Amino acid sequence: MPKTFTPKVVTANHLLKGDVIYQTATGWSRRLDEAEVLTDEADADLRLIEASQQVDVVVGAYLADIALENGIPAPTHFREDFRATGPSNYAHGKQVELG
Repeated sequence: MPKTFTPKVVTANHLLKGDVIYQTATGWSRRLDEAEVLTDEADADLRLIEASQQVDVVVGAYLADIALENGIPAPTHFREDFRATGPSNYAHGKQVELG
Protein backbone atom coordinates (compact mmCIF):
# COMPACT_ATOMS: atom_id res chain seq x y z
CA MET A 1 0.00 0.00 0.00
CA PRO A 2 1.43 3.41 -0.95
CA LYS A 3 2.38 5.79 1.82
CA THR A 4 -0.04 8.68 2.36
CA PHE A 5 1.35 11.98 1.14
CA THR A 6 2.03 14.42 3.96
CA PRO A 7 2.63 18.19 3.67
CA LYS A 8 6.09 19.13 2.44
CA VAL A 9 8.28 22.10 1.58
CA VAL A 10 11.09 22.34 -0.94
CA THR A 11 14.39 23.05 0.77
CA ALA A 12 17.96 23.36 -0.45
CA ASN A 13 21.21 25.13 0.29
CA HIS A 14 22.05 28.47 -1.26
CA LEU A 15 24.76 27.87 -3.85
CA LEU A 16 27.04 30.77 -2.86
CA LYS A 17 26.32 31.25 0.84
CA GLY A 18 25.67 27.60 1.73
CA ASP A 19 22.87 28.31 4.17
CA VAL A 20 19.47 26.63 4.20
CA ILE A 21 16.75 28.13 2.04
CA TYR A 22 13.09 27.29 1.44
CA GLN A 23 11.05 27.69 -1.73
CA THR A 24 8.21 30.19 -1.54
CA ALA A 25 5.49 30.83 -4.10
CA THR A 26 7.65 33.59 -5.60
CA GLY A 27 11.26 32.64 -4.90
CA TRP A 28 13.40 31.60 -1.95
CA SER A 29 13.51 32.49 1.74
CA ARG A 30 15.82 31.66 4.62
CA ARG A 31 12.77 31.32 6.90
CA LEU A 32 10.77 28.11 7.13
CA ASP A 33 7.63 30.01 8.14
CA GLU A 34 7.66 31.70 4.71
CA ALA A 35 7.95 28.43 2.76
CA GLU A 36 5.28 27.32 0.34
CA VAL A 37 3.46 24.35 1.89
CA LEU A 38 2.79 21.62 -0.67
CA THR A 39 -0.15 19.33 0.01
CA ASP A 40 -0.47 17.71 -3.42
CA GLU A 41 2.10 15.09 -4.41
CA ALA A 42 2.15 15.94 -8.12
CA ASP A 43 2.52 19.66 -7.35
CA ALA A 44 5.33 18.91 -4.89
CA ASP A 45 7.17 16.83 -7.49
CA LEU A 46 6.82 19.64 -10.04
CA ARG A 47 8.07 22.29 -7.59
CA LEU A 48 11.06 20.07 -6.74
CA ILE A 49 11.92 19.69 -10.43
CA GLU A 50 11.69 23.46 -10.87
CA ALA A 51 13.94 24.03 -7.85
CA SER A 52 16.49 21.46 -9.00
CA GLN A 53 16.81 23.30 -12.31
CA GLN A 54 17.91 26.51 -10.56
CA VAL A 55 21.55 25.41 -10.51
CA ASP A 56 22.74 29.03 -10.39
CA VAL A 57 20.94 29.54 -7.05
CA VAL A 58 20.56 26.25 -5.15
CA VAL A 59 22.25 22.94 -4.51
CA GLY A 60 20.76 19.75 -3.08
CA ALA A 61 17.06 20.56 -3.36
CA TYR A 62 14.68 18.03 -1.80
CA LEU A 63 11.21 17.71 -0.28
CA ALA A 64 11.09 17.92 3.52
CA ASP A 65 8.15 16.70 5.60
CA ILE A 66 6.48 19.34 7.73
CA ALA A 67 3.50 19.65 10.03
CA LEU A 68 1.25 22.67 10.17
CA GLU A 69 1.07 24.23 13.61
CA ASN A 70 -1.51 27.04 13.62
CA GLY A 71 -1.04 27.31 9.85
CA ILE A 72 2.74 27.67 10.12
CA PRO A 73 5.09 24.98 8.76
CA ALA A 74 7.10 23.18 11.44
CA PRO A 75 9.73 20.45 11.03
CA THR A 76 8.71 16.88 11.80
CA HIS A 77 12.23 15.46 11.86
CA PHE A 78 15.27 16.39 13.95
CA ARG A 79 17.38 17.01 10.84
CA GLU A 80 14.94 19.60 9.52
CA ASP A 81 14.61 21.25 12.91
CA PHE A 82 18.41 21.53 13.06
CA ARG A 83 18.58 22.93 9.52
CA ALA A 84 15.85 25.48 10.29
CA THR A 85 17.67 26.86 13.33
CA GLY A 86 21.22 26.76 12.00
CA PRO A 87 24.57 25.61 13.41
CA SER A 88 24.67 24.72 17.08
CA ASN A 89 28.27 25.50 18.00
CA TYR A 90 27.57 29.14 18.96
CA ALA A 91 24.92 31.79 18.40
CA HIS A 92 25.17 33.24 14.92
CA GLY A 93 23.07 33.43 11.78
CA LYS A 94 19.51 32.22 12.28
CA GLN A 95 20.07 31.61 16.00
CA VAL A 96 20.71 35.31 16.56
CA GLU A 97 17.70 36.29 14.41
CA LEU A 98 15.37 33.88 16.24
CA GLY A 99 16.82 35.12 19.53
